[in-house]
Amino acid sequence: MRAYVVVLLALISFSSYAQNAKPNYTLEDIWKTYSFYPRAVYGIRSMNDGENYTVLENNTIKKFKYKSGSLVNNVFSLSDIKTDLKFDVEEYSFSQDESMVLLSSDIEPIYRHSNKANYYLYNIKQKTLTELSRNGKQQLMQFSPDGKHLAFVRDNNLYVMSLSDLKEVAITNDGEKNAIINGAPDWVYEEEFSFAQAYEWAPDGQSIAYLRFDESKVKEYTMPIYEGLYPEMYSFKYPKAGEDNSKVTVHVYHLFSKSVTDIEIESDYEYIPRLVWTKSSEKLSIPVLNRLQNHLQILLANTQTGKTNVLYEEKNDTYIEIYDVLTFTDDGKNFIFCNEKTGYNHLYLYDINGQEVNAITQGNWEVVSFLGYNSKTKTVYYISTENSPTQRMLYSVGIDGTKKKCLNEKAGVNNVEFSAGYKYFINTWSSAATPTEVDLYKGSGELIRSLKDNNAMFDLLNKYNWSPKEFVSLKNDNGDDLNAWIIKPANFDPNKKYPVFMTVYGGPGNQTVMDQWEYTALWHNYLAQKGYIIFSVDNRGTDGRGYQFRRATYGKMGALEAEDQAAGAHYLQSLPYVDGQRIGIQGWSYGGYMSTLCLEKYPEIFKMAIAVAPVTNWRYYDSVYSERYLGLPDQNPQAYDANSPTNPELVKKMKGRYLLIHGSADDNVHLQNTMELSKLLIEADIDFQEMIYPNKNHGIYGGNTRLHLFRKMSQFIVNNL
Repeated sequence: MRAYVVVLLALISFSSYAQNAKPNYTLEDIWKTYSFYPRAVYGIRSMNDGENYTVLENNTIKKFKYKSGSLVNNVFSLSDIKTDLKFDVEEYSFSQDESMVLLSSDIEPIYRHSNKANYYLYNIKQKTLTELSRNGKQQLMQFSPDGKHLAFVRDNNLYVMSLSDLKEVAITNDGEKNAIINGAPDWVYEEEFSFAQAYEWAPDGQSIAYLRFDESKVKEYTMPIYEGLYPEMYSFKYPKAGEDNSKVTVHVYHLFSKSVTDIEIESDYEYIPRLVWTKSSEKLSIPVLNRLQNHLQILLANTQTGKTNVLYEEKNDTYIEIYDVLTFTDDGKNFIFCNEKTGYNHLYLYDINGQEVNAITQGNWEVVSFLGYNSKTKTVYYISTENSPTQRMLYSVGIDGTKKKCLNEKAGVNNVEFSAGYKYFINTWSSAATPTEVDLYKGSGELIRSLKDNNAMFDLLNKYNWSPKEFVSLKNDNGDDLNAWIIKPANFDPNKKYPVFMTVYGGPGNQTVMDQWEYTALWHNYLAQKGYIIFSVDNRGTDGRGYQFRRATYGKMGALEAEDQAAGAHYLQSLPYVDGQRIGIQGWSYGGYMSTLCLEKYPEIFKMAIAVAPVTNWRYYDSVYSERYLGLPDQNPQAYDANSPTNPELVKKMKGRYLLIHGSADDNVHLQNTMELSKLLIEADIDFQEMIYPNKNHGIYGGNTRLHLFRKMSQFIVNNL
């Protein structure tokens, strides 16, 4: 009788489970059909009145009211214009008076931030459409503030075009591939200082300040592009650690006199990472950095004489980050800037002589982005980590540091776009458990309405097995608290022992432990469906925790980060439901460097590792990044060699299973890194697997590539962990 009851209860339990069990989704759902990809709102432009905004949909620019969301009209619709021109509108911008629209099409990427395109001009009143790219694709086309001219870059030269007759005037004529660039940055500036435009219109539209890059002494990197009978060899200037950089100078072109003022910079500088006009068209501010990036000066240049004086100066024992904060008040008497002198990045108000007026923000948290200054209300807007290092929240504060207010109602990660005049803002929000939502708010923080949600996608996802991240904290051997998250299988049983797959980035100024919706979490859940626990920990050197935590790795990059990843693994081994002998790790780029280093330095902990596009020797990487965190290789060789995965002593220690992946056309982390490590592994008679994706860059995407890549990694994990 008892046996019958037990069997009956077991059958009932199994029947109930079978009815409630959810299916698993597939890699094809993630990387082929993108079934769970969140929707967003793209191409938003605020109109000057601050009451309306525009979006681009199917070759039509539609104007909507912020307050009601009702359609005002179509500003531009290609189908309504009588023209023989055939193209698809991919981006657009308005002239200052909103009488004309600049349209771009056939956008061709160059590097991470740069591209060239075909441009068209639409006159709203006259309803005329004019082709502008008659002499080849252009870069960085932009209206002058007075709406009378356009400026652009073509073939490394800077041009200006009069809108009255559409005639081009060459501001420079010495541009040459792999030699001289005018008005656009070289590769390393674009990648490491994160900007693509190296010219700026003066406020009155009568002059243009621009950078000239002489990269003639910079050595070239060449990589094959496998197309046709013989591969095409692509060469570009890439300064590696300790090698020659471009020589950069500042110039100002005056439209009506057609003359150029060369700006005299007496400082011992190596880099000019920005150009920022003051409110006066005769005063240009120029941030300059030395080679080690630990001495910053902001110079104030007279654009008529070329003379400069020092407006602001800062020195540091490690390095100084460049933020897009430098902003001048309308009266020209003050400017807003940031520094880390209190141990955390904060905003400050300075007078035009460079003297601090007051702190705008303060506390044991970081300002991570500056969103603007409303001169009418004397209000500053910014995103910070005040709520948590894993979150990003919007705040407003008076320029005197008073009346601070959080403008977000939901904790998580927020990205904000303000209307002109700061009356409204569009907020893109998500959390680790909630997909992206796009909502419209009043500038004071009150919700007006939702613009886009992902409820339908989330409902679909909830029909399958998946688990949200759980946030935890652990300590490293130094006693530091480390933030981490863990994903457990949907049918998690605490009485079982699970293998763990760790995912890492770990590089300076970045975080993987964030309270936000991430598409790669779907892949992590795919692995959880197969019985793995997924885990990620932010090591020392990552962002959001202040100066000491971020700069701890300076001069010894890799050492402390690997220690902290090992501490994360030790934490996992202490959990009763973790199989401590089956821990693997994977990362991309800096994360690939970290996963490789962990497998080499801690073979007793990590059973397997996957490295995608890894740096394997910082001597192979670019000058700006490597030297910022390690110094010059001839002055600090130990910093470059001790924690290099190509260090022969480290290579010999590798015991676990290893998968090495790279794109052959990676302009960022060159294939050379993988080839050098592969050679050393072979010489040491260490077995490993390797996958090279032909003609793919650092992102390794396009066509069927992502599906193939993640299937390859998934199979390797299942077979080796």
